[in-house]
Amino acid sequence: MAGEQKTVSADDSNPLGTLRNLWPYMWPSERPDLKMRVVWATVFLIVSKAVLIMVPYLFKWTTDALNGKNSAPNILPEILLGAVMLVLAYNLFRLVQAGLNQLRDALFASVGQYAVRQLAYRTFVHMHQLSLRFHLERRTGGLSRIIERGTKGIETIVRFTILNSIPTLIEFLLTAIIFWWGYGFSYLFVTAMTVWCYIWFTVRASDWRIAIRRTMNNSDTEANTKAIDSLLNFETVKYFGNEEMEAKRFDASMERYEKAATEVWTSLGWLNFGQAVIFGVGTAVMMVMSAISVKNGTHTLGDFVFINAMLMQLSVPLNFIGFVYREIRQGLTDIEQMFELLDVKAEVVDKPGAVDLKIQNGEIEFDNVHFAYDPQRPILKGISFKVPAGKTIAVVGPSGAGKSTISRLLYRFYDVQGGSVKIDGQDVRDVTQTSLRAVIGMVPQDTVLFNDTIAYNIRYGRPSATEAEVEQAAEIAQVGNFIRSLPEGFKTMVGERGLKLSGGEKQRVAIARTILKSPPILMLDEATSALDTGTEQEIQAALDEVAKNRTTLIIAHRLSTVINADEIIVLKDGEIAERGTHAELLEQKGLYERMWNRQREAVQAEAKLKEVRESDDLGIVIRKEPAR
Repeated sequence: MAGEQKTVSADDSNPLGTLRNLWPYMWPSERPDLKMRVVWATVFLIVSKAVLIMVPYLFKWTTDALNGKNSAPNILPEILLGAVMLVLAYNLFRLVQAGLNQLRDALFASVGQYAVRQLAYRTFVHMHQLSLRFHLERRTGGLSRIIERGTKGIETIVRFTILNSIPTLIEFLLTAIIFWWGYGFSYLFVTAMTVWCYIWFTVRASDWRIAIRRTMNNSDTEANTKAIDSLLNFETVKYFGNEEMEAKRFDASMERYEKAATEVWTSLGWLNFGQAVIFGVGTAVMMVMSAISVKNGTHTLGDFVFINAMLMQLSVPLNFIGFVYREIRQGLTDIEQMFELLDVKAEVVDKPGAVDLKIQNGEIEFDNVHFAYDPQRPILKGISFKVPAGKTIAVVGPSGAGKSTISRLLYRFYDVQGGSVKIDGQDVRDVTQTSLRAVIGMVPQDTVLFNDTIAYNIRYGRPSATEAEVEQAAEIAQVGNFIRSLPEGFKTMVGERGLKLSGGEKQRVAIARTILKSPPILMLDEATSALDTGTEQEIQAALDEVAKNRTTLIIAHRLSTVINADEIIVLKDGEIAERGTHAELLEQKGLYERMWNRQREAVQAEAKLKEVRESDDLGIVIRKEPAR
């Protein structure tokens, strides 16, 4: 697959270097049919150039025939030497040459698109292999723009290196040989100098334009990032009435893009004009030389026309040389950030020889675990505990104590920096990530759904599940009645990130998804902390149903959700401060008891406030103390 191929470097700023790096994609060993297409495309390429060289010759012979001279080779039949037949042959050869070019392009199209697909696939897979740390720091809008431009840049490089660079080189060689053999060294020298000056100017001017192009790309990425970020946070923008501020931020980025884009097009105009001047001077010199030779009788009028036709024909690949070089350089500029993404190393990888996790009872063990996101700020400081098979263990503590970090380490989003995390005695670093995550079901605090149907989001837990299994999972999660009450039922679209559903509805869908996965180990990461008390109780009932006969680790903020846990572990500053059952911890009169009392007081205050609101709704007059 493409993931095993060599990385293309953004520093390969010459066509041959790019061709060398992209060759495994354009000559795919796993696709013999595509390799044959490359072979046939190359054959048609060579044949089309041979036919193309004949076109000026036919023009020359036609001109001499009209001028009463026969300059065509004697090997041709006399019937073909007439001016009319030569004109017909001239146009026929032009049509054949155009047809061969189109056939070549059609044959190579699937090869080029396959290369694009493989590199795009590699980038997509690589993005999912990168660590959680990378994705927490990324900017989605800018990232999508980089990948979009990079994919187009790859297509440009693949197409122009094969379909234009090689044909142009062949045509240069044929033209040089014909001028040297037919008209002498002076014509070859002028041609060579014209081509050299043309290429030198094109390269220098294109290099100058690359910096402008890079500025334009950066501005484009910045504008897209701001637009996507603003739209993703649509509600927040409305809450604070900052539409005008967001529009100004976006317009500032677009203003920089406008300036850079204008410079790009202006510089392109100067580049094209300079190329036209260089080629025009070279053409004028050669045409004067040929005109003098015609007057002196050493050249025929057909020779004059032939030289002009060859130069006009040469202008096309010369034009392509400038265009190809610009496109390849701009393509490399477009993909350089994409290759920087490919160069980002995955923080968590399967070790060589990693085996699949062999689940037995589902016992979890944290053994003297140390971890820090930043070396100067330790999060977990040597914590140790076990979650026996089929039991429920809860981890509670103040914010910042390291609760959610425990779930990330169990899922191996990060690797521990000391100690070990084990499942049934197997270190999670020694097993494959795929097999590890297959046995764990997660119900997160912030449920994010795909912008698809409810059925799709539930089935995401097990894509092969039947409709009956999806509906059964919804029933267990106590969301079946709600779904059936919707006009489109399970086919209802949930919107971006599931925003069409309430918090409780999204959470039930997440629970149904986990039920459908049916994992032996269950992880609940503050699954009800964002819900109101009534909804929390309903969700908790569904979670209790899911947790039956499963090894369950609960990361909780609300202590009322963990009072039935087999053991509660209290974290403070990355260390285990207390542990025991709910009753045992209350008897210790420590941190857990203080947290319990504060939350109980908050719940009681909420209940009283609710009573007051209900009384107001019933029209009962409530006596209020006068303001003092």
